Amino acid sequence: MLFDTTFLIDIERETKRNRAGPAQSFLSSNPNTPLYISVISAGEFAEGFDAHREQDCWACLRDYTVLTIDNEIAWRVGQLSRKLRAAGQLIGDNDLWIGATALRHNLDLVTSNAQHFNRIPSLRVIPY
Repeated sequence: MLFDTTFLIDIERETKRNRAGPAQSFLSSNPNTPLYISVISAGEFAEGFDAHREQDCWACLRDYTVLTIDNEIAWRVGQLSRKLRAAGQLIGDNDLWIGATALRHNLDLVTSNAQHFNRIPSLRVIPY
């Protein structure tokens, strides 16, 4: 499964508060699921850390495999953007990259923003 930035933020908050919430419950319900994130989500998540806390950021992401961008993902982003713009359903650029990454790797996308990502055709979205 590919985890959206919303999930990463929620899991970090739940861990800091030492209180299980929807993100930790999702992981507990799916204990053997490989954990993937897009490099875009890694960048969005890193925004929440000051420059001197880089190691803390990477420590939070240590259990996730970071998927990078390739030509197929770039092509999919362009085609998705074109289709969604024509339909008046365009979503944010970063979300297009995240969705295209999930499609490219044939992964379900775990997010709390299902309504937003459901605009991407053929993307399997799992709300938590």
